Amino acid sequence: MTSIDPTLYLKNQTNIRVPSNELGKDEFLKILMTQIQNQDPTNPMEDREFISQLAQFSSLEQMMNMSGAIQDLVINQTINPIIQYSHMIGKTVSYQSFDKETGELIGIQTSEVVSVSQSEGYAVLELTNGEKVYADFILEVKASDGNQEEEDKDEEQLDVDKENGSE
Repeated sequence: MTSIDPTLYLKNQTNIRVPSNELGKDEFLKILMTQIQNQDPTNPMEDREFISQLAQFSSLEQMMNMSGAIQDLVINQTINPIIQYSHMIGKTVSYQSFDKETGELIGIQTSEVVSVSQSEGYAVLELTNGEKVYADFILEVKASDGNQEEEDKDEEQLDVDKENGSE
């Protein structure tokens, strides 16, 4: 006759359970299944009670899914500033310039954006004139002169196409 390995006895297994204040869908389903298994056979649970509990379970699952989706949305909204402002590369920006020593307002400067970097979580635009400006200090964004010429050529071509009856 074969014997049972004593290490497989439940009393010999270490099952460390960490208590939690949260009841999730798994715990709810376990409670429901235990309730169904241990119900009185002479007085089974009413259909309405069972359906009500299943509806609660479904509602709980939907709320948990919605919570996860909202969390994903929040994460996606906190996009890296470099990516958020990368479309400004090649654009001409106007900004208020200040004297670095005195902090006095020099006036409004204009320059083309060469690159975008990040400093302490904020986007910093590096300009052709060598200055670095926080994106929050930008007053105006325009297509650069080279881009403006291309846009003007495209508009002229559209006008010629319209005159010729084609688009």
